[in-house]
Amino acid sequence: MKIEFTKYHGLGNDFISIDNRSSSEPCITPQQAIWLCDRHFGIGADGVIFVLLGQNDNDYTMRIFNSDGSEPEMCGNGIRCLAQFVAELEGDKAKTEYRIHTLAGTIIPKLQPNGRVTVDMGMPRLTAAEIPTTLTAGEEKAIDLPITVADATWQVTCVSMGNPHCITFVKDVAVIPLETLGPQFENHPSFPLRTNTEFIEVVRSNYLKMRVWERGAGATLACGTGACAAVVAGVLTGKCDRVCTVELPGGCLEIEWSPTDGRVYMTGPAERVFAGSISSLPT
Repeated sequence: MKIEFTKYHGLGNDFISIDNRSSSEPCITPQQAIWLCDRHFGIGADGVIFVLLGQNDNDYTMRIFNSDGSEPEMCGNGIRCLAQFVAELEGDKAKTEYRIHTLAGTIIPKLQPNGRVTVDMGMPRLTAAEIPTTLTAGEEKAIDLPITVADATWQVTCVSMGNPHCITFVKDVAVIPLETLGPQFENHPSFPLRTNTEFIEVVRSNYLKMRVWERGAGATLACGTGACAAVVAGVLTGKCDRVCTVELPGGCLEIEWSPTDGRVYMTGPAERVFAGSISSLPT
């Protein structure tokens, strides 16, 4: 089976994008996605994104397999890449705004003239049951709560942007042993669906530095939903403004948690890297 693909990245968070518009299901298996994402034996990526038939009056559906074969509800950097990929596929018929069905609901990316993409990420979900986490009662918000990881106590705030995030504020993100701490946070028993984990340094009230351990992908150069969750957590704990620049290892995202409609807006780049094809996949 020959698979055509285009590689995109959002601040170094990279994805293999596949035109799957003729179907409502991904054309490869999670195990095959693991092989494609392998940086030595496959193409190399943090995940595989599929553009599928639209559902519920949306233009298209987005599905994604992480590099470990798991399927997240949504991906902020990924949906910016998907928007650029769809515009490329549509050519002269391309729009500047799309309604995309995801497992986290309908997400609306808008392509800007400067090549950046602004995404309406929707409203953050804040109760413990919505995230989900068992750090507090289901109807309560998980704000600035203690958790024990690696024999140390960390103060964390939990937010869902359609996928779970655990945010902790630190003095210096550069000294965090991400490869050690990340898996322990991700698989902590307080998170029944595992969690993404963001370590945040407040440079000033409108500028944050972030390092991230993504559920199912590990340490990545950027995480769009994580940057959104970090700003929400910063506002909830009085550490940052509602409009912030979030600096990640791969570059910066502009995040706004609107006081008017309560929705989170993310703006950042999505860049085409190359296109190609795979003539055979492992079964």
